[in-house]
Amino acid sequence: MDEEIQLKIQALLDGELPEAEARGVLSLIARDAGAAALHAELKNSRQALAKFDRHIHVPETREFYWSKIQREIERLEPPQPVKRPSLLWVWLRRSLIPATALCAAVLAFLILSPAPTPAPAPLAVASNQQPEQTADASDSGAMTYHDYDAGATLVWLPFPADKETDNAN
Repeated sequence: MDEEIQLKIQALLDGELPEAEARGVLSLIARDAGAAALHAELKNSRQALAKFDRHIHVPETREFYWSKIQREIERLEPPQPVKRPSLLWVWLRRSLIPATALCAAVLAFLILSPAPTPAPAPLAVASNQQPEQTADASDSGAMTYHDYDAGATLVWLPFPADKETDNAN
């Protein structure tokens, strides 16, 4: 017999089943010898315990009675030692954890902050301005040409062979 049927038989004795389900359990008890034996045993146990409980009188209230039992149990059990964390752990928790959080916040700021953008080129250039050509002496012959009307910039870099021929002359 499974546990669910046993619980239903016990609920029938306690008066906790609805009427339709109680009738089903009663018909099961009438058909099954194991269920009938369990019902009879539970009924006899219930009656025996009901008679036994009437003769016991405790002089204290229920709460006081159980608190005495609890105090006695606590007295007999040795107290568990309180485990204190080591000084190293305390130091780590107090200093390294906040430092780690600060480093994480700085790293997040650096990752999420936008990259600096270069200054925008002038949008409007006077139409009478001529293209500009510059040569940087420190650049050994590199020349830059700006045409603002066309929005073009050209850079000439000398070819290594050109330097050799210049040196040969």
